[in-house]
Amino acid sequence: MIDFTNDTLDIGNLPEYEEAPLTSVSKKYWNVVVINLIILLLILLAGLVALLYFSAVFRPYIYVIAGGYLVFAVILFLLYKTDIGRRGYAVREKDILYRSGIIAISTTIIPFSRIQHIALDEGLFSRMYNLGQLRIFTAGGSTGSLHIPGIEINQARQIKEILMKQINLAE
Repeated sequence: MIDFTNDTLDIGNLPEYEEAPLTSVSKKYWNVVVINLIILLLILLAGLVALLYFSAVFRPYIYVIAGGYLVFAVILFLLYKTDIGRRGYAVREKDILYRSGIIAISTTIIPFSRIQHIALDEGLFSRMYNLGQLRIFTAGGSTGSLHIPGIEINQARQIKEILMKQINLAE
């Protein structure tokens, strides 16, 4: 019979992920986000113009609606700019770490032994700036997956290759 042990871990001796040096996403990723935001805002603007054109009820409030739209657009740009500046990732010895968020900071750490599949995506606008999105899938399904956008495509390929080697070593 095997001896079963369940010793308590000394939490103070565990490595602290907060101290891991993070690599920021590419500065060019902001250009991709701006293009996507402009497209979104143009679609929203077209909807507002159609609403004002076809509904006389909202015409007296055109300046309030326009002001609200501009405030919304400025806040949206500021939030995305701040969020992108705070994103970062690190490929460590035994895992990959990704941190993002403004108000609620989310840190995802995926051990190499849990990775099942890795994909590298290049969107239309990302391709224009030689950027890619690394998608890492784990056994946890969609809740266990990790998406790291805004990585230089050559660096993303290198990370994918490193992760694939680590997965093969773990098997």
